[in-house]
Amino acid sequence: MMPTPIDDLSLLRTEIAAVAARLVARDGADYASAKRKAALQVLGERADSANLLPDNAQIEAAVRDYQALFLADSQPARLLALRTAALQVMDALAEFSPYITGAVLNGTAGEHDDIELQLFADSAKEVQLYLLNRNVTIDISETPHFKGARFDPVETVSFLWHGEGVHAELYEKHDLRGALKARADGRPQRADAAALRSRMTSCATTPTPLQDLT
Repeated sequence: MMPTPIDDLSLLRTEIAAVAARLVARDGADYASAKRKAALQVLGERADSANLLPDNAQIEAAVRDYQALFLADSQPARLLALRTAALQVMDALAEFSPYITGAVLNGTAGEHDDIELQLFADSAKEVQLYLLNRNVTIDISETPHFKGARFDPVETVSFLWHGEGVHAELYEKHDLRGALKARADGRPQRADAAALRSRMTSCATTPTPLQDLT
């Protein structure tokens, strides 16, 4: 049977996702830049054809596959260290209803990743003062709101916690109402400390292939 254009498109996306996964896992590239660079390598002049690009879910799956094949001797330990540090900082910031998100939550975190949190407080200044009063040096930036472009960006504080980088997005308390929706693939977008702790316990007691440690 001759391959159809749909088959060819699927193969192209798979190839781009595999190249992007290597850039993410080895070089610490973010998904957007990894996707662009991978498309240039695979497609050349056609790299600006958006319909040829894999979505983030496909790249995430490719990262899991890459880590299972090439980083199985180091990535699980790195993930455990990051999740352990994340629990510590979440416990310290418990009054701001911390939730973890990103690669540390989904299980693909590696040597280049930091801890990504979302905090919910009456005001961003409340969190900033809390950290400054405890002699934590912070950098302040902005991050797009998780609800989309219709909402203003939120302030983000970045700091070191026992040598690990932490980026905490600062939301208002009412934003928490829309924070617990699952992703389209059913995986959680964020988790509180209890959920992360439960996940770590489950992974520690049940022998599981690397790609399922999420």
